[in-house]
Amino acid sequence: MYKQNLREKGVVIKLVNEAEEIIDLWDKTFAQNISENLKEEIYYDQFKWHIFSYEKQKCLEKEVARKTFDTLSKEAFYVMYQDSPIIFLYTNANEVISRDFDTQQDIYIFDKNFTWTYVHTHESMCGPYLYKIN
Repeated sequence: MYKQNLREKGVVIKLVNEAEEIIDLWDKTFAQNISENLKEEIYYDQFKWHIFSYEKQKCLEKEVARKTFDTLSKEAFYVMYQDSPIIFLYTNANEVISRDFDTQQDIYIFDKNFTWTYVHTHESMCGPYLYKIN
């Protein structure tokens, strides 16, 4: 249902070849000021989104995060999942809204320029989160 809903909106979904580099760039961009020691303390290796739930990165949360994501320009963005070596590129995606990802768990959505990331977790009391680079 999830991908069918997106296709009905005209979204084109492609597998990206350079997934490892993109995952590494996500870490370097959105967790750049988080030390290795702090990452260990907050179990970053289990869930990258712990930088938000442990309040180590100032971000928008819950409905504010959703509403802000809904207003972002989303012509093209990347999608990755926790513990998956696969990255998808979604294009023609301006009609996508936060609710489209409510059935997904531990999903990280971010623009091609790495200026924002939206995260929907598996925990109902955590997130969603939206973090923008200033």
